[in-house]
Amino acid sequence: MALDAVATSASPETDKVGGVAADRLRGLIDRIERLEEERKALASDIKDIYAEAKSAGFDVKVLRQLIRIRKQEPAEVEEQETLLDVYRRALGM
Repeated sequence: MALDAVATSASPETDKVGGVAADRLRGLIDRIERLEEERKALASDIKDIYAEAKSAGFDVKVLRQLIRIRKQEPAEVEEQETLLDVYRRALGM
Protein backbone atom coordinates (compact mmCIF):
# COMPACT_ATOMS: atom_id res chain seq x y z
CA MET A 1 0.00 0.00 0.00
CA ALA A 2 1.44 3.35 -1.01
CA LEU A 3 2.00 6.07 1.57
CA ASP A 4 0.06 8.65 -0.44
CA ALA A 5 -3.00 6.39 -0.23
CA VAL A 6 -2.75 6.41 3.58
CA ALA A 7 -2.23 10.17 3.94
CA THR A 8 -5.64 11.45 2.92
CA SER A 9 -7.58 14.48 4.00
CA ALA A 10 -11.10 13.80 5.31
CA SER A 11 -12.11 17.45 5.76
CA PRO A 12 -10.46 20.78 6.51
CA GLU A 13 -11.57 20.59 10.18
CA THR A 14 -10.37 17.06 10.89
CA ASP A 15 -7.38 16.47 8.66
CA LYS A 16 -6.32 12.86 8.92
CA VAL A 17 -2.81 11.73 8.25
CA GLY A 18 -2.15 8.04 8.43
CA GLY A 19 -5.51 7.51 10.11
CA VAL A 20 -4.77 10.10 12.84
CA ALA A 21 -7.00 13.12 13.39
CA ALA A 22 -4.38 15.89 13.41
CA ASP A 23 -6.59 18.48 15.14
CA ARG A 24 -7.48 16.07 17.93
CA LEU A 25 -3.83 15.10 18.39
CA ARG A 26 -2.75 18.75 18.42
CA GLY A 27 -5.41 19.53 21.05
CA LEU A 28 -4.27 16.69 23.29
CA ILE A 29 -0.63 17.72 23.02
CA ASP A 30 -1.51 21.35 23.83
CA ARG A 31 -3.44 20.28 26.94
CA ILE A 32 -0.59 18.08 28.14
CA GLU A 33 1.93 20.88 27.63
CA ARG A 34 -0.25 23.33 29.61
CA LEU A 35 -0.57 20.84 32.46
CA GLU A 36 3.20 20.24 32.46
CA GLU A 37 3.72 23.99 32.86
CA GLU A 38 1.23 24.04 35.73
CA ARG A 39 3.05 21.12 37.33
CA LYS A 40 6.34 23.02 37.14
CA ALA A 41 4.74 26.06 38.76
CA LEU A 42 3.23 23.92 41.52
CA ALA A 43 6.56 22.17 42.14
CA SER A 44 8.19 25.57 42.50
CA ASP A 45 5.50 26.68 44.96
CA ILE A 46 5.97 23.51 47.02
CA LYS A 47 9.72 24.04 47.07
CA ASP A 48 9.17 27.58 48.36
CA ILE A 49 6.91 26.28 51.14
CA TYR A 50 9.52 23.74 52.22
CA ALA A 51 12.12 26.53 52.29
CA GLU A 52 9.75 28.60 54.43
CA ALA A 53 9.23 25.67 56.79
CA LYS A 54 12.99 25.12 57.05
CA SER A 55 13.61 28.77 57.84
CA ALA A 56 10.93 28.51 60.56
CA GLY A 57 12.92 25.68 62.16
CA PHE A 58 10.99 22.65 60.90
CA ASP A 59 12.79 19.53 59.71
CA VAL A 60 11.90 19.26 56.01
CA LYS A 61 12.77 15.56 55.85
CA VAL A 62 10.24 14.84 58.61
CA LEU A 63 7.63 17.04 56.92
CA ARG A 64 8.02 15.03 53.70
CA GLN A 65 7.66 11.82 55.68
CA LEU A 66 4.48 13.11 57.37
CA ILE A 67 2.98 14.05 54.01
CA ARG A 68 3.79 10.60 52.63
CA ILE A 69 2.16 8.96 55.66
CA ARG A 70 -0.98 11.11 55.38
CA LYS A 71 -1.48 9.85 51.82
CA GLN A 72 -1.64 6.24 53.03
CA GLU A 73 -4.61 4.34 54.37
CA PRO A 74 -4.77 4.23 58.20
CA ALA A 75 -4.54 0.42 58.25
CA GLU A 76 -1.40 0.54 56.11
CA VAL A 77 0.19 3.13 58.41
CA GLU A 78 -0.67 1.04 61.48
CA GLU A 79 0.83 -2.08 59.89
CA GLN A 80 4.07 -0.26 59.06
CA GLU A 81 4.33 1.20 62.56
CA THR A 82 3.75 -2.22 64.10
CA LEU A 83 6.44 -3.79 61.93
CA LEU A 84 8.84 -0.96 62.72
CA ASP A 85 8.24 -1.52 66.43
CA VAL A 86 8.81 -5.29 66.07
CA TYR A 87 12.02 -4.73 64.12
CA ARG A 88 13.27 -2.18 66.66
CA ARG A 89 12.67 -4.59 69.54
CA ALA A 90 14.40 -7.38 67.61
CA LEU A 91 17.45 -5.12 67.29
CA GLY A 92 17.28 -4.07 70.93
CA MET A 93 16.45 -0.47 70.13
